[in-house]
Amino acid sequence: MTTTYASYQLITRDITRSLDRVAKAPDVSRETEYYLSRIGDIKSIDDFMGDSRLYNYALKAHGLEDMAYAKAFIRKVLTEGVADKEAFANQLADSRYSELVKSLNFAEQGAAATAFTKAQQGVVDKYMRQTLEEQAGAENTGVRLALYFERTAPKISSAMDILADDALSQVVRTALGLPEEFAGSDIDQQAATIGRMIDIKDFQDPEKTGLFLERFTAMWELQHPSESYDPLAVFGSSSGYGISPDLLISINSLKLGGS
Repeated sequence: MTTTYASYQLITRDITRSLDRVAKAPDVSRETEYYLSRIGDIKSIDDFMGDSRLYNYALKAHGLEDMAYAKAFIRKVLTEGVADKEAFANQLADSRYSELVKSLNFAEQGAAATAFTKAQQGVVDKYMRQTLEEQAGAENTGVRLALYFERTAPKISSAMDILADDALSQVVRTALGLPEEFAGSDIDQQAATIGRMIDIKDFQDPEKTGLFLERFTAMWELQHPSESYDPLAVFGSSSGYGISPDLLISINSLKLGGS
């Protein structure tokens, strides 16, 4: 059986080739062709949400596939944008929502929002990476976690950024050999412990991040030698890192539905 680290290295050694393999899969190619052929004609949030294939593609690209049903919630995110610090997306701890707005910024750019590269090829690139990570996770959850951490690492600026994300937290706890019970302790104490054990600034350096992930994959292999592990538990679903109780409360406060 290929080790977690070897599998991770196999994918990242030539990431362009790995992504190209994903892009050539018939189902991925078909949905991507549809997205690129139609997204430029979308001029409003209503247009976007009215085309289920475009809508689902963009949400999956941002790791939000499990939120596709919550249309009122997504509409609120897109309608308020991110320019105002009090905007709905900016109030959510989960940065995936603000990233969705930045890709499809109808609130700020109106009908021109889909004319930009970030709304077209930018979304496609995100979709390919998300799909690559999901496929890797089907074989080995540790590989998916490592790929996700590598992608997200440059955005980590504090221990709280790690603790706000279940997948990042799983990687750090595993690499540092912290017990599962650690996750139930006081959040400030968790942050302080992580801050003492690692230098957060190291994650801005790809080489240091690589060394950290080498440590993580070795520890993961020790803990899950037979992969007798729920491959989606830490992510909450087939994409992204799940729906927190606070988020569910926010969703339930909205009228679900929409076009």
